[in-house]
Amino acid sequence: MPSDDSLESYRSKRHFEKTPEPMGGKEEPLKHPIYVIQKHDASHLHYDLRLEVGGVLMSWAVPKGPSTDPKVKRLAMPTEDHPIEYATFEGVIPEGQYGAGTVMVWDTGTYRNIRGEKQPSEKATMEEAYKKGKIEVWLEGEKLKGGYALIRTGRLEEKRGWLLIKMRDEYADKPQDPVKTEPNSALTGRTMEEIAGEAKR
Repeated sequence: MPSDDSLESYRSKRHFEKTPEPMGGKEEPLKHPIYVIQKHDASHLHYDLRLEVGGVLMSWAVPKGPSTDPKVKRLAMPTEDHPIEYATFEGVIPEGQYGAGTVMVWDTGTYRNIRGEKQPSEKATMEEAYKKGKIEVWLEGEKLKGGYALIRTGRLEEKRGWLLIKMRDEYADKPQDPVKTEPNSALTGRTMEEIAGEAKR
């Protein structure tokens, strides 16, 4: 969870003289917290869900990408916090570097902590929700909208996976399979192939 040294793990894995990824600095929390889902063709194609909390992007790798079907539970593995600047990063991480491969901003927008709205007296901040292993957010994105829950499947110290689940609301099943029907960048409209090709120029 975010702290003064929450980007230490992120920075320790990267050589910034070789990768175009942002180094990031200590950022103040945003007035309207952002979220981003990045499509990442590394050793395996997956999607990285990132929620801005406390000035950094709290992150999970979602192997199969998000679903809009409330009956579907998608595995979400926690990864290191990323800097806020990463929310607009599209490009290619070079071979030999951590996470080598093409990165696309597949979806982007803002979010609300609806668990905190339900229980304001319990101080249900995003940090507390993370500790308890149950996060509930309302997404206002270019592709995804509505409520999503992140549920941890084990104790924090065991670093178990989480489950990403769409809540039942007016945005359920809309669109039915966005990973397949809306494959391009929400930021630039580019395909993964176009991003990779332009990086070689």
